[in-house]
Amino acid sequence: MTRGPVLAPVALAALAVLAACGDDPLPVEELMKPETCQACHPDHFREWSGSMHAYAGDDPVFLAMNAKGQEETGGALGGFCVQCHAPLALQLGLTTDGLNLPDVPQWAKGVGCYSCHNVVEVTGTHNNPLRLAMDQTMRGGLRDAVESPAHRTAYSSLLDAESQGSSAMCGSCHDIVTPAGVHLERTFSEWQETIFAHASPLRHVSCAACHMVPSTDVIAEGPGLDVPLRPYGRREHTFAGLDVALTPWPEVEGQLAAIRRDLQAVLLPRLCVVPADAGRIDYRLDNVGAGHMFPSGATADRRAWIELVAYGENDEVLFSTGVIPPGQPYTDPEALGDPNLWMLGTPTRDAQGQPTELFWRIATIDHPGTLLPPAVTTDPQDPRYYHAVERSFGVPGLLPSIRRVTARVLVRPIPFALLAELMASGHLTLDLRDQVPTHVVGGSVLEWRPGGDACVCPQGPPCP
Repeated sequence: MTRGPVLAPVALAALAVLAACGDDPLPVEELMKPETCQACHPDHFREWSGSMHAYAGDDPVFLAMNAKGQEETGGALGGFCVQCHAPLALQLGLTTDGLNLPDVPQWAKGVGCYSCHNVVEVTGTHNNPLRLAMDQTMRGGLRDAVESPAHRTAYSSLLDAESQGSSAMCGSCHDIVTPAGVHLERTFSEWQETIFAHASPLRHVSCAACHMVPSTDVIAEGPGLDVPLRPYGRREHTFAGLDVALTPWPEVEGQLAAIRRDLQAVLLPRLCVVPADAGRIDYRLDNVGAGHMFPSGATADRRAWIELVAYGENDEVLFSTGVIPPGQPYTDPEALGDPNLWMLGTPTRDAQGQPTELFWRIATIDHPGTLLPPAVTTDPQDPRYYHAVERSFGVPGLLPSIRRVTARVLVRPIPFALLAELMASGHLTLDLRDQVPTHVVGGSVLEWRPGGDACVCPQGPPCP
């Protein structure tokens, strides 16, 4: 069973760390261990312990994909996967290809505190081009941080959420170019084209500004530490996105709660039921809250779709599309018998033009495919200003019988088909399909009923 980071008793750990320090900072070897940081940063550690950063080197899907990729390429992948999933282990020579990660010390797996807070330079735009100082200084976003007895402290714009430099640091790991040259993940490059990447410090919104929610709290605590409360000074370390741990792991419910919270503000929907074309249902989605496409990241694996249902007098279903039960595989519209299915994704194909989700086989990716685009300009005269996407669903002859219509967006972080393929090849030994969540994008949920306006939206009526 996967155990995850150790949650040591905070008070005792803090005393031990501070007592050991004396007048000198801890050795680098100790600062590399997240449990060391837990002593003075218990809330940061607790949040991080359940994050996908912490899980990255233990994730059985990652381990299976890496093993299969190494096997099929004759080891040519080398450190490609672990450069992001276990960067410290790779840099320290504890692994070269990730195949021995189960035997690597827990503190060196995943993306730990030291992997971010010791960064001094970003040398590229993708595949984790971060240079660590490998010293006893932990860097952060505060210019007036209280001195720590455990480590030296320094300000870095790379860890300041108010600085665009921080997005360059986050983004360099969240843009992936495969060994074949396919720009597979593009979250950072997508962000760079949006209004969120504005050059003005008063208008830009960094990655951390969204994915590390601020709060009024102390940054550190412990015996002898006099750390002030700072308005919005501490930032959440859940790094919520779409993925969650699929095996026993700390803070799973906390991660799910953070995902639900963050998805609430991403999409602005509008649902209309109109008599045009003998009866039609229109559903519009505007990506207003994401500083990138929706969904983003591993879009070859994301499974996002629209569920829309029209009900009659006795709640019987008169029309539906996108009704996929949580345990049912998401496949193509033809296999589902759903010609109206509205999918959000980027199909990927191998050199023979066949669909594949195994990244080392991918030769082409249909980006942006059917992803929902973000805001890229504030100029109403720019043709890109209006970026909402709308689909119409014909319901000829049904309008007099419709008593309510519901609509929402659903998303799964990983497809059942990929898990089945990894199990069939023997690289994945656990059946994790029941553990894959189906997230409801809360802000997309709408219900229309007759007797009011033709359109409903979160801010209406009237709806724009």
